[in-house]
Amino acid sequence: MPKEFFIPDLYQSEITKTVKQSRQILDPRKKDRVPSVLDLGPVRFLIPRHFGFCYGVENAIDIAYRTIEEHPDKTIYLLSEMIHNPTVNKDLQSRGVEFLFETDGTERIPISSLSPDDIVIVPAFGTTLEIQKQLEEQGVNPYQYDTTCPFVIKVWKRGKQLGKRGHSLVIHGKHKHEETRATFSHSSEEAPSVVVLNPEEARILADILLEKRPKEDFHTYFGMKCTEGFDPLADMKQFGVINQTTMLATETQEIMDILKSAVIEKYGEAEAEMHFADTSDTLCYATHENQAATYALMEERADMALVVGGYNSSNTMHLVELLEERFPTYHIRDASEIKNQHEIHHFNQWKKEVEKTRGWMPKAAEPVTIALTSGASCPDTLVDEVLLKVASYFEGCRPVEVALEPFTATE
Repeated sequence: MPKEFFIPDLYQSEITKTVKQSRQILDPRKKDRVPSVLDLGPVRFLIPRHFGFCYGVENAIDIAYRTIEEHPDKTIYLLSEMIHNPTVNKDLQSRGVEFLFETDGTERIPISSLSPDDIVIVPAFGTTLEIQKQLEEQGVNPYQYDTTCPFVIKVWKRGKQLGKRGHSLVIHGKHKHEETRATFSHSSEEAPSVVVLNPEEARILADILLEKRPKEDFHTYFGMKCTEGFDPLADMKQFGVINQTTMLATETQEIMDILKSAVIEKYGEAEAEMHFADTSDTLCYATHENQAATYALMEERADMALVVGGYNSSNTMHLVELLEERFPTYHIRDASEIKNQHEIHHFNQWKKEVEKTRGWMPKAAEPVTIALTSGASCPDTLVDEVLLKVASYFEGCRPVEVALEPFTATE
């Protein structure tokens, strides 16, 4: 039986929950990735097979809210945002939880001010060994209320295994992201490590390994993202690739392929396994499922796409990145960003700013079809609110309860 999590009522949805439960009954093995269609008449919503809270996020919410409920008289801290969703984090703060750090690692409250009676919740991204040590020095057990995603821990364990076998580590991730900072801290204790952002950087690293680029280029591109004294020629005689779990799975695989090809060119195919470790088992299943469902969404016809999620959510931004290839796409934090049928405020991840767009609503012949999805840290209630707000701009919509009847019939 799958583990049951305690999810507060404010995050429980009716519309998306009904669609998800129906798909689970009809497709328990999760093989069918074709999106569901919620048909309201003049507007139709394409709902992907997988989206929203993943196992790691539900686990983190379960631990955090149970901790608050069970310790009403304790001072409770989170190391930083528990997940990258402002609605969840604001609710935790409203319940008295304080954050010790900003998401970029800037200190808000000194760890040295904590007492052994205080509770510190480690967020789903995990934390660094350095911070763990500081907490222990204050008498705070960093593992007692640890919501680190099990799949992040799996990456750390794989890195440790490789390090003990004499392998260096290439980490696919954003080097300033909390998860990658934590993974880098754990991996660098075991092995020389370097962070690579994308396939372009992987090609640069491959060329340095093959001595097609001068060794000095390593310090230009990776000097701030590697362990001290990292030598690409010496340290990459044996290595493996691990990843920030919220990165594009296809991109992680591409980086692996680029670096493996360089190893084959340098040492020959027969010797490749001695120099390059197969680490495809570190890819997060939830990230893979959500992204695969998004690719299936892209195969459909739609007039536009709406992606709901925090503006600092890595996995949400990757969904946007994919959908932008196919549809006019708007990344919104919640329904409040939809000002009216004429204006929407949305995040441009390339410019790192919120933009205002007028004339966003499609003027296609009815029915208008909208692809609607969300990031792994986004409550389904926010998706419901977006759906209902958009539907309110269309006259003659059938009641949601009627549109949901094909899904309730499967229960």
